[in-house]
Amino acid sequence: MAQAIPDKLYFRIGEVADLTGVPAYVLRYWESEFKLLHPKKNEAGQRLYRKRDVELVVRIKSLLYDERLTLEGAKKRLLAESRGEAEPPDPGVRDPAHGEALKRVRGRLEALRSLLSRDHRGRAP
Repeated sequence: MAQAIPDKLYFRIGEVADLTGVPAYVLRYWESEFKLLHPKKNEAGQRLYRKRDVELVVRIKSLLYDERLTLEGAKKRLLAESRGEAEPPDPGVRDPAHGEALKRVRGRLEALRSLLSRDHRGRAP
């Protein structure tokens, strides 16, 4: 985000777009996708974002663009954060047991590749 969020009660969609760098049409789409993002509307039907809505837009933008999560992944993360739950475990290689299992699989695959690369008489090409 290029600038700090001013201390105002409400922001119009154009102001939020300028503050966050997220186009208005994307903000409207995110409103339909993320149930936590629900700006009020005035009598004329214009969206009125509160400061917490703007902060949520910044968080959604970070999850989607910086952390490169899918919409579903971002929704799950936001839901977990709103409930105060710990971050869901990442299926990556942060767990040493997973790293060891991947090393064993890699070793087996390399052995298979070596076997397959030999010709039918048992000699390497």
